[in-house]
Amino acid sequence: MRNACGSKLVMKAAVLARAQPIAARPLQIEEVPKPQAQAGHVVLRVRACGVCRTDLHITEGELPPRLQPLIPGHQIVGEIVDGAANGLAPGARVGVSWMGGADGTCFYCRRGMENLCDAPIFTGYTVNGGYAEYALARADFVFPLPPELDDLQAAPLLCAGIIGFRSLRVAGVEQGDRVGLFGFGASAHLAIAVLRAWKCDVYVATRGESHRHLAASLGATWVGTENDKPPVELDRAVTFAPSGDVVVTALSSLRRGGVVAINAIHLDRIPQFDYDSLLWGERQIRSVANMTRDDARDFLRIAAEINLRPKTTIFPLEQANEALLAVKNDAIDGAAVLIV
Repeated sequence: MRNACGSKLVMKAAVLARAQPIAARPLQIEEVPKPQAQAGHVVLRVRACGVCRTDLHITEGELPPRLQPLIPGHQIVGEIVDGAANGLAPGARVGVSWMGGADGTCFYCRRGMENLCDAPIFTGYTVNGGYAEYALARADFVFPLPPELDDLQAAPLLCAGIIGFRSLRVAGVEQGDRVGLFGFGASAHLAIAVLRAWKCDVYVATRGESHRHLAASLGATWVGTENDKPPVELDRAVTFAPSGDVVVTALSSLRRGGVVAINAIHLDRIPQFDYDSLLWGERQIRSVANMTRDDARDFLRIAAEINLRPKTTIFPLEQANEALLAVKNDAIDGAAVLIV
């Protein structure tokens, strides 16, 4: 359908009517109204959209529904087709991430902690996202993308990369540290590139054999299964699996004064553990919540500087369910990316 000027009024999108197990193929490819320009926003023609484990948590209902029906997707590479953003005119290539907006006035925003905003906007969760031909985004929450990165390389950086980078910050990683990565999916395989650039020794524990091969190929000092313990005490650790058991495993690998950062928006539970042997000695457990625009800008700059090239597997939009199923089953190395 087109208006009198010939512009499309509808678009193709993968729509979630209600949360269900991904095996039930809950995303339906439909024609829906194309987003229209509004004050403070830009309309993007989606060029690629990364597939994140958080999308899976939303689709399967592990995160409570916030908008129904919903178009998921929050790692959007798009071209501005209407509106302007921070001096970026139509035709500019930009990225959109999970943090799609903040109120700017709450306690946290006033103190530079917009990732903890009292009234946040989450792309592909509280508002429609990028599993579609077009997407609407707040103009002050889009980021110009380095020309060195093509669409498929840029998409996974916009959440998996940024949140992995924030996890390293939350863990307090310093140059030359011994750092453990527990789980090695889309986020960890990008974090290791930053750690290698910072001359850190990286120890990877993960259940998938192909993930272990990937970690070794990307320069990990040591690689083991999820049940193996690194051969040295770690300064810092980041957990990427949504499993509380992994948190305890990571904690047991730390030196005194070490930090575990939990990179998960959803966790099954943390089992009971012994305080004296695992937490005492000023070891810390910290959670990673969302990201800030500074995280995004800093990471994208570093990604360009170190020539970061994510490993990606491409799916057409019509196979959004298959892409999420592959993420759930750890069936791909690196990151999944949808193209329209």
